[in-house]
Amino acid sequence: MVFEAKENLTDEEVQHGLKLVIKDGLATQAMVTLTGGIFLVAFALQLGASNTIIGLLAAIPPLAELLQMPAIYIVERVRRRRLVVVAASLAARLCWIPIILIPFFLSPEQGIFVLILSIAFYSSFSAVSHCGWNSWMRDLIPQDRLGAFFSHRLTLSTAVALVISLVAGFFIDSWEAVFPDLAAYGYSLLFLLGLIAGLIGITFLVRTPEPRMVVEEEEDGLFAAIRKPFADLNFRNLVIFLGSWNFAVNLASPFFTVYMLQRIGLDISLVVALSVLSQVMNIIFYRSWGRVSDRFSNKSVLAVSGPLFMLAIFAWMFVTLPDVYVLTYPLLILIHILMGISLAGVSLASGNIGLKLAPKGQATSYLAASTFANSVAAGVAPILGGLFVDFFAERELIWTLIWKDPVRELVFVTLDLQQWEFFFLFAFLLGLYSLHRLAAVQEEGEAMEQEVVNELIAGVRRDMQNFSPAGGLRDMVKFPFSSIRNLQKRRRQEPPEEETAEEGEGAESPDSRRP
Repeated sequence: MVFEAKENLTDEEVQHGLKLVIKDGLATQAMVTLTGGIFLVAFALQLGASNTIIGLLAAIPPLAELLQMPAIYIVERVRRRRLVVVAASLAARLCWIPIILIPFFLSPEQGIFVLILSIAFYSSFSAVSHCGWNSWMRDLIPQDRLGAFFSHRLTLSTAVALVISLVAGFFIDSWEAVFPDLAAYGYSLLFLLGLIAGLIGITFLVRTPEPRMVVEEEEDGLFAAIRKPFADLNFRNLVIFLGSWNFAVNLASPFFTVYMLQRIGLDISLVVALSVLSQVMNIIFYRSWGRVSDRFSNKSVLAVSGPLFMLAIFAWMFVTLPDVYVLTYPLLILIHILMGISLAGVSLASGNIGLKLAPKGQATSYLAASTFANSVAAGVAPILGGLFVDFFAERELIWTLIWKDPVRELVFVTLDLQQWEFFFLFAFLLGLYSLHRLAAVQEEGEAMEQEVVNELIAGVRRDMQNFSPAGGLRDMVKFPFSSIRNLQKRRRQEPPEEETAEEGEGAESPDSRRP
């Protein structure tokens, strides 16, 4: 049978399977880029969606991931994960057909209803697919190559998203300029191309080999499988961290696009260009984060990339004071650079750490338990944001500095929080709490943040030397880690000579720490 699993896969079959997984990742990324993110939000705004609707659209996918819990039962009864993944993925991607037809047959009000309903079905089928895919990849990919493989896959996928999003952004702006009364039809064309890419991805999944699924028979039943991960103290600490992190991030991130389109008034092509800048930084740093995660641990990566991402969210509060000013565009550029660098590490490590800590043979239930917490947190956060955005629209927090002298009085606005800025502040504070919870997670190979930063800088420098001889480009990429490393060097020079010599001996042979 075409969906039959094999007891053991040869090295050639594994290598062939990994190539197909990468190809599926590229096709799926093309679909996600054309049907989600900036373009989905802009399409909803084109139909007249409110902030509450935008929050609901952002909440549906993570809330639908709760279906991974009953999907455990399906996967462990069928025991052919490829069959489950292909069937669910096909059903999910066909749900985009009603969305594509909205501008042709429905009014804006009807279109919003169909959009919400279709996204709900799409996300629900996708959740079932994700449950089987996670377990499938856990057994297919060699454990010592998880970080390197997924960093390579994410790098290629991000490169595809970069090109596609740029072209699509300029297409939408051009379409709206030529057909200002038919703007929604341009989005339908993008969604159609995304659907085609998604169907191509399924053809790669069909041909990807599957090792036979190992299932423990000690306990039967869905609830027994669900309880087991939460009884594992270390994995429970991981779930708490990931849940609080996802709540913090999703409280603010769904409104970044709305903020730039409505509050700042940027063209969609400029919003896409900023997103592309972030994706470029992703591409540059994925390989380095992957090497760090394989050499040390995923927790070590999160300990560095997490605070960097929170710093980017904190900076959103200063983009307007309260309107566009001289630092608005430089801040937007800096924010997207920081988000690109940090998200490369966060997305890689947060996915891999669950795979690594899940015991062999129990990956389905463990990863579904993690997804349960993430989904609740990531689903509730944007709904709260959408419901309270109008409440905060009528409130403002201003912090000013006043200088008075006999001739004049100068007033400097240092902080002005309105509407979305309140969510950025709340997300930042909650993110700090989630990073505190990360300390309770134990993972083999943990390293100090200093070692991670030094390894990251060295890896990026090697990559950039191979990529380009331009010294200026390499210096730009090393920001902001170069300043951190210089500060660490100065601190190491302060202790007495004996201590400094001992530290130097420990730092001379980084390979001695390699597991």
